Amino acid sequence: MSYKIVIDSCGELLDEWKQDTRFESVPLTLTVGNENIIDDSTFDQADFLKKVADCPECPKSACPSPERYRKAFDCDADHVYCVTLSAELSGSYNSAMLGRSLVEEKHPGKKIHIFNSCSASVGETLIALKIQECEEKGMDYKQTIDTVEHYISQQNTFFVLENLETLRKNGRLSRVKALVASALKIKPVMGATQEGTICQLDQARGMNKALVKMVEHIQEVTTDSVNRTLAISHCNCAQRAQMLKEALEEKMNLKKILVLDTAGVSSMYANDGGIIVVV
Repeated sequence: MSYKIVIDSCGELLDEWKQDTRFESVPLTLTVGNENIIDDSTFDQADFLKKVADCPECPKSACPSPERYRKAFDCDADHVYCVTLSAELSGSYNSAMLGRSLVEEKHPGKKIHIFNSCSASVGETLIALKIQECEEKGMDYKQTIDTVEHYISQQNTFFVLENLETLRKNGRLSRVKALVASALKIKPVMGATQEGTICQLDQARGMNKALVKMVEHIQEVTTDSVNRTLAISHCNCAQRAQMLKEALEEKMNLKKILVLDTAGVSSMYANDGGIIVVV
């Protein structure tokens, strides 16, 4: 059976997927001030971060249209799977569901399943990797869905922010708190709930101490680590990501660690210097 995996652009694509027709990234649109930026292969992270820093308003994102999803789903593959940004953070999941309905009107019975990642960034990447693994093992459509939904329920997302400006601009943090946090070099250690909403897990003075705390939280919740792949995405801080990878390798016996640059939407959430980890 042939398959296709569609991922909204909040999820980072592995290099080998970019030339593989079984994988397609459906772009969100980012807005900084009055400028719209398509989150596709033309996305320029350095230019985007400069525009965000210079703009007093919070950057925003708009999910792909149902019609854009319809185009991605309307293909010859026997099984079509879609992975979206958490439904609690974006309308991407609902848009994909509508896109599926448009295809089903024309092709009743077409096998299309939409996964709400309840995560973002490399969380979506790992889910797509799990779908690929299931399909390559020869699992049938239902087995793949059940296996991947269980995997999502066991997944944990963490991130540490270097820059609190986005939180301040979008109202999640008051100006006074942001100024105090910046002055004291307090870095929040954030996570995602099982439903896919953002929560604060911890905080520390200085990025290195915050990363140490994040590693502790990762160790605490990760069972059967020898069979788990962990993914790190970083926003313009490759050296920091490598340091974190080495710390995790020292503390945990993981099956594999992937390190990727944040794509557009992930860059908007993480901001300059931010680190996202999913396991």
